[in-house]
Amino acid sequence: MDKTRQKNLPAEERRTVTVEAVIDLAATTNPSDITTAAIAKHMKLTQGALFRHFPNKEAIWQAVMKWVAERLMARIEKAAEGIESPLEAMQAMFMAHIAFVSEHPGAPRMLFGELQGAKATPAKSLARALLKQYAERLNELIKTAKSCGELPHELDNQAAATLFIGTIQGLVMQSLISGDMEQMRRAAPRVFAIYRRGIACAEPGDRGE
Repeated sequence: MDKTRQKNLPAEERRTVTVEAVIDLAATTNPSDITTAAIAKHMKLTQGALFRHFPNKEAIWQAVMKWVAERLMARIEKAAEGIESPLEAMQAMFMAHIAFVSEHPGAPRMLFGELQGAKATPAKSLARALLKQYAERLNELIKTAKSCGELPHELDNQAAATLFIGTIQGLVMQSLISGDMEQMRRAAPRVFAIYRRGIACAEPGDRGE
């Protein structure tokens, strides 16, 4: 986007472009090292122009977490829409999440950065809320899968939901470490197949709901 076009952006669009700039920077820079000066430079703006739309850096980070949460949840919900089988819906969500991260590698880096920080911030609260909402959605699908016979009643719902999210996080971390985000897309179908077989084989005596 050229500099002239950026100067004429409406306020809401300016905020969105700023959030996207932070996520772009986070793909190659440690989020804790991203300064408002770096954001402004990346956007070819002055810091003064940046702060006309955000009161401080914390507000930018909060907007970033909101952007990530809204778009990720919308992506996975759309992927699962209209799929009758709960397990097939979970697979669609898994693949959609991987695709989202592959397209926005800075998003998980921002998320992990907030969750690992010791300080309680609005952005960290949003990150935690995202994970809670995600787990609740998975729990609904797992319960439905039990009721229709796709999963055994002995399965620990919470553990299965935690493992789903943790499996994605593991794939993401491996790809970030290797610098090859496409590695996730290649591995995702095989990894989900193993996850699916695992949750389908809960033993009697395992904690259920």
